[in-house]
Amino acid sequence: MLLVDLAVRLAMALCTLWGALALGHRLPLARPGRLLAGAGWLLLGALWLWLYGQGARLAPLAGLAVQMLALLAWWRRLAPAAERDWADDVAHLASGRVAGEWLEMDRVRCFEWQARDAARVAWEPRRYRLDRLASLDLIVSRWGRPGIAHVLLSFGFRGESEASGVSAIDDFLAFSVEVRRERHEQFSEIGGFFKQYELAIIAADERDAVRLRSNVRGESVTLYRVMLGERERRELLLALVEEANALAREPRFYHTVTANCTTLVFTLMQRIIEGLPLDHRLLLTGLLPGYVHDHGGLVPGYGLGELRRLGDISARARAAHDDPDFSRRIRQGVPGWADAP
Repeated sequence: MLLVDLAVRLAMALCTLWGALALGHRLPLARPGRLLAGAGWLLLGALWLWLYGQGARLAPLAGLAVQMLALLAWWRRLAPAAERDWADDVAHLASGRVAGEWLEMDRVRCFEWQARDAARVAWEPRRYRLDRLASLDLIVSRWGRPGIAHVLLSFGFRGESEASGVSAIDDFLAFSVEVRRERHEQFSEIGGFFKQYELAIIAADERDAVRLRSNVRGESVTLYRVMLGERERRELLLALVEEANALAREPRFYHTVTANCTTLVFTLMQRIIEGLPLDHRLLLTGLLPGYVHDHGGLVPGYGLGELRRLGDISARARAAHDDPDFSRRIRQGVPGWADAP
């Protein structure tokens, strides 16, 4: 009976805490109103717990149940939006189509960043030859929180001109799965659990996506070449575009655990490579390179620590800030790229 009693108290406490956080993040009021509603919910939950501790059983459990049912009825009606006053960097979601051997992207972000929240805004339509898709890189950006990072996928395409029968990989398209913030919003990992943000898939020029993190925000950025076969690489790219098109048609909420920059890509990879197992490193995005390495997805012959050290492109990115050959320079010395044309 003691264990049952403890389990009931714990469930009541968790319901109280979850409800307070939900109201504090998603109630359509100004911040003081949300905080007041969350505090009121906590007080009412504390009252039910106190009554339960005093020996009452039916009344506090029934009271909390009614309270939770009302909250969940409101929670289920919350719907993601397609039209809001979005921040400039997430104003347009990725969308595209295949036309023959061409991938046509409608809006690729090509910002020139001056500060975290200041940039020369530019979105461009771009075309990529699918038969020239030649590489895939995993780019991991960290900002000092253990196990937490942002992950991008960058697809490389060979150029049109050829020298000595070999063409260089010189055009890169990066995909970033992130929160779609409104102009006044700041990102919060906790808010990501409570339907605070919509989900965004952004297609960006690699110079934009990398320099924002390494050169402007001062984050630590590591690049790993992914050893994916030609067919799988192409299927992953097209699956990303298909997912982006679906998201542009029907918005979804971002979720810190179940719909983030890692779990969405993993879901797509499961369609392409059978038998990929679940792993805690899919939830802690900063540990994702270890998962990929253990399943043979990174350059062979190197330990994970060595790949991380050699793949640290932070200093090279800052040194190559305005260089038109930015993408080639940041890859100098990265395993898998040392002898790439």
